[in-house]
Amino acid sequence: MHASSSNSLGIGNRTGANLMGSDLYNNLIRYFVLHLKSLRERADAEQDEGLLRFYAAEWDRYTTGANYINRLFTYLNRHWVKRERDEGRKQVYPVYTLALVQWNLNLFTNIQQKNAKLANAILRLIESQRNGDTIDQGLVKKVVDSFVSLGLDDTDPNKACLDVYKQHFETPFIQATEAYYKKESEAFLADNSLPDYLKKAEERLKEEKDRVERYLNTETHKPLISTCEGVLIRDHASLMWDSFQQLLDFDKDEDLQRMYVLLSRIPEGLDPLRKRFETHVKNAGLAAVSKLVGEEGANVDTVDPKAYVDALLEVHKKNSETVQRSFRGEAGFVASLDKACREFVNRNAATGSSNTKSPELLAKHADLLLRKNNKVAEEGDLDDALDRVMVLFKYIEDKDVFQTFYTTKLSKRLIHGVSASDDSEDSMLQKLREACGYEYTRKLQRMFMDMSLSQDLTNQFKTRMQQLHDGDMDISFSIMVLGSNFWPLVPPTHEFIIPQEISTTYDRFQRYYQDKHSGRKLTWLWNYSKNELRTNYLNQKYILMTSSFQAVVLLQYNRDDTLSLNELFTATSIPQDLLVQILALLVKAKILVNEEAEQYDLNPNFKSKKIRVNLNLPIKAEKQAETKDVLKSVEEDRKYAIQATVVRIMKARKTMKHQLLIQEVITQISVRFTPKISDIKKAIDTLLEKEYIERVENTKDTFAYVA
Repeated sequence: MHASSSNSLGIGNRTGANLMGSDLYNNLIRYFVLHLKSLRERADAEQDEGLLRFYAAEWDRYTTGANYINRLFTYLNRHWVKRERDEGRKQVYPVYTLALVQWNLNLFTNIQQKNAKLANAILRLIESQRNGDTIDQGLVKKVVDSFVSLGLDDTDPNKACLDVYKQHFETPFIQATEAYYKKESEAFLADNSLPDYLKKAEERLKEEKDRVERYLNTETHKPLISTCEGVLIRDHASLMWDSFQQLLDFDKDEDLQRMYVLLSRIPEGLDPLRKRFETHVKNAGLAAVSKLVGEEGANVDTVDPKAYVDALLEVHKKNSETVQRSFRGEAGFVASLDKACREFVNRNAATGSSNTKSPELLAKHADLLLRKNNKVAEEGDLDDALDRVMVLFKYIEDKDVFQTFYTTKLSKRLIHGVSASDDSEDSMLQKLREACGYEYTRKLQRMFMDMSLSQDLTNQFKTRMQQLHDGDMDISFSIMVLGSNFWPLVPPTHEFIIPQEISTTYDRFQRYYQDKHSGRKLTWLWNYSKNELRTNYLNQKYILMTSSFQAVVLLQYNRDDTLSLNELFTATSIPQDLLVQILALLVKAKILVNEEAEQYDLNPNFKSKKIRVNLNLPIKAEKQAETKDVLKSVEEDRKYAIQATVVRIMKARKTMKHQLLIQEVITQISVRFTPKISDIKKAIDTLLEKEYIERVENTKDTFAYVA
């Protein structure tokens, strides 16, 4: 009996129960072979979907019957089969597995040998579905699942094995998918626009993902999607990259998002987009500033700080929204945006070759926001406006220039009492501190402290004067004593004759302060002081708000109605070039009349709609001097900052090569400004002269720290 079938097991020298188990097992094989032979003949007559339906129906019947038989032969599985396998005969299987093995050998393999008839029928059905037809997905799933079930691991029959599935279905399926989408994508792009293709590719990728979930094995997901990405995306990536600029130019957010999502699926797919986006943002920023300054930079010197800042912010806002909306805030695009903004904020048509223009204009804009009578402050949007200032501040390379201009503007706001509010000033300080650290705002905080101390000092002085000179204080007087190390204020470079109207109060405060703080020296900053004068020579009384220089000129008219330029110079000691500008302002305001050369008369017919008349306007010389003084201060501060950084590095490293030292200085100091190599070399030479560092003997380019 054992020798009568090629599918039986030749088992010799077995008797009793062993022989009975072997007979049962071989008879089962013959039973399966006989049944499957009849199915094979019927299957030969079927094609395509008919074959699949026949196969699926018979597979259901066969596996159901095999389950029953498996339970019937539980004893055989538990004893004889187990013992045979334990003794190394791995070709002996539990009954249900035996049924699957026979199906594979006697039906499945036979059908597949005829031009992969079964797998091709599935592939044709899937292609039909891709073409838009409705198919029986349950049928496909049954057949595909049978491929999975037929896989067998000889070492462990219960372990899943996908060999049959991969060989007979997955491999040809992936090949067919690649060919299908290669043909379709090329044909679609020939007749349609790229945005339409992006939608098509997006839909196709979703369809393939759904296909795996509906009727394929999950292991197919990775190779299938990878193949689709290669054909649908990688093969057409160059076209997508080339079309990216057009989508940006026309704000096609949905198409940009689709392109981003698709290209993010392939390696290096986003790199060209990031580079193109960086160039786009940079060009947009440069164009916005060029439009503002006009052709050939005609308006460079008169650029309005608000208009300049608004133009830069508009470009940043628009492209930042694009990054969030179309590129999902991806870090690479954020970095491209930041790099482009840093470039056009620091180098554009308004800045020219200067690195100081942007920080200067940004500081001036912040100053306008923080002043009284500012519409933004009145509307309650000041904190948001300051946040927008900080957006640009982040990109400023020379933050020390901003710091110096901001400090200068703050000093003016505090001295003249024109801050919008203490809360707003404190809010801005906090934002700067968070961005740059405590040291960056240390001087600014000290300025507020001086203002508070000055208020207390003024009150104490007034109280003291009332005790000593009650009834003798005929003028209202307040003083600000400001630390010279913290305030960017330059004392007048010329003599100034203090008018007798305030000389008594001036002398009394001098004595009071020296008594209170012996050893301290007061330097009077008349160029920053301001006065209020009350008119008594007109029918209508006015209050004239003036600078100290304007006040001393006007007070001379208490004694004469007509004065020459030389007489005013003698009485005030104000240099004639400055005095002429001061007089020009007073003539323009119609307080004085200049009908004869170098002669100025008090105007007896002066009229104004306002009772309080502000004459204290900056003159051109003061504006130019301010910018010049700020930049000079920046240069001086930088010199010492570089020296301090070199010393700090050398103290930590002890010895260091010249080139490495320069690189380390640049790294450490670039958070505040971008140093010039020549300035670093000068600092090193200065420190060598001062013997903070020295050259190491027998070396050309190594320095050592001198303790």
